[in-house]
Amino acid sequence: MMRRQQRNQGQQSRFFYELLALVLNLLRLPTMPLPFSDQPAAPERIPLPRTASMTTIPPAGFAWLMLGISISLMLCGSVTFFIGFMLMPWVLGLVMVCYVVGIVSTVSMLGRSILCYAMAPPSRRKDIPGCSYER
Repeated sequence: MMRRQQRNQGQQSRFFYELLALVLNLLRLPTMPLPFSDQPAAPERIPLPRTASMTTIPPAGFAWLMLGISISLMLCGSVTFFIGFMLMPWVLGLVMVCYVVGIVSTVSMLGRSILCYAMAPPSRRKDIPGCSYER
């Protein structure tokens, strides 16, 4: 039980770590420094081809990314809540059936022990050969 909870927590933390890594990778600034107007102009460099890892995300893209992440988390939470809400009567019904079975089993064992005690013939003293109980 404990290992299952630790494994589940490990999977959740790994999921959030990967999600955070994805968001930070999308938000990463370019590796080339941006020239400022008060600095003297540096000699022209050969422009490097921009790869996917060097591109930055615009503010509108960041807003859409955050909106998408929040909506997906809300939908997953809503679906999980709905499934739990629909299954809760079944779970409560199963618990009640188990309680009723336990009560019936206990009452039947008590009744059986009482009936067996009442219906048993009176016990006689067994005679052991070689012993005399004369007083």
